Amino acid sequence: MNQVPSSAATPAATPADPLECTVLTDPTAPLLPPQPAADTSGAVAARAAMVARLEESGELGPGHVREALLALPREVLMPQAYVRRSAPDETPPYWDLLDFSRPADRVELLERLYGGDSVAIQHGGEPLLGRVPGPRRGGVMTAMSSTMGLTADLLQLLDLRPGQRVLDVGTGAGVTAAVVCFVCGDAGVVTLDIDPHVTAAVRERLSALGYWPAAVTGDGTAGWANAGPYDRVFVSFAVRRVPEALVEQLAPGGRALMTLGTSSPSWPGLAVIERRPDGAVEAELRAVEFGHRTGAGFDRLFLSAAFRATITPDRGHTQRSRFAPPADAARGMWLALDHLYPGLVRDFGAEDLAVGAPECGSWMRVRRVGYHRWDVTTSGPRDIWAEIQEVAERWRAAGEPDAYRLHFDADGIQRATSPNGALTWQLPPCETGDAR
Repeated sequence: MNQVPSSAATPAATPADPLECTVLTDPTAPLLPPQPAADTSGAVAARAAMVARLEESGELGPGHVREALLALPREVLMPQAYVRRSAPDETPPYWDLLDFSRPADRVELLERLYGGDSVAIQHGGEPLLGRVPGPRRGGVMTAMSSTMGLTADLLQLLDLRPGQRVLDVGTGAGVTAAVVCFVCGDAGVVTLDIDPHVTAAVRERLSALGYWPAAVTGDGTAGWANAGPYDRVFVSFAVRRVPEALVEQLAPGGRALMTLGTSSPSWPGLAVIERRPDGAVEAELRAVEFGHRTGAGFDRLFLSAAFRATITPDRGHTQRSRFAPPADAARGMWLALDHLYPGLVRDFGAEDLAVGAPECGSWMRVRRVGYHRWDVTTSGPRDIWAEIQEVAERWRAAGEPDAYRLHFDADGIQRATSPNGALTWQLPPCETGDAR
């Protein structure tokens, strides 16, 4: 995954013709990356263990995606990766850039690459090729590979098949592009990223695996019409509204997947867009537990350690309530809350239900104190408990949906609506200068 710009970018570091890709002799056969004659690093065993964990957790089933993950050496796609050495709230943060070519780094790097968590691969927009390993201080990570469970689940939902034309938006480390090339063949694959350094690195590393998709640089929300239309479109960063260009580049019978949400990381939604054979578009927004991080264009909210420390009963107003807070499993309610009352962030590490609004300093904490009794402590200008209760009531009246229909109106307005129409909201408009 990589961030996208606040405005369209001029393509750079691209082939003269992005359609000049290797054509498969047999387009129905998966491309197999070259394997070493003997593995002395432990990478093959680490790869098998990762796949076994994904299967045990239910995030991965039999099929092409499993075969691809078993075959693809992540250490070729990510020969260098960052490990954070500072605490989450420590400033300035500092990391170590590990390198697979250094024997002393290999064990820790393999644990990072195959552990299942996200992997940071770029610091401060730096070039990815020719870097010197070692410590880095300050700044931020600007490109990463998403958690493997999320990636595997979405790639299976994408329903990849040999010979499909696929647009991979947000190249990152190239894991998604490699899986797509393995399953579909590389002739119809385009991987698109805003950062020319990312594009250059993934082009070199995919070629080392024998894959030659079109690796191009540009604004991900604008897509890449030159090689469209596409049977599948996969976006690996969150957006506030569905980019119209990506819908337009979807072929009849095609499917697109992307995380749709707000600046809050707490309650993501998955937009599933399909174009029927007759050309009509159908879409829904599903409440999910995990999603991709936000792209550029809006800031990611978070609760700092200092803010979390203020969420205590002795710092706010406490009242007794007989109304139970909505369950964590009521994801359709929390998704609606995120859109109807934006700016809220959940502290999932707290023992009790704790929600804050970092932009205004408001917060709420709910603690069970007996049978059908809860202590609700609130602070700040927003009454977050009242907001939650209002949305929960509307959600129950709507039939407690966990998915909403997405409507794309002719005037550019996008709306999410419950199946019975009782609960609806409008997605943010496309603003001038926004990456849409």
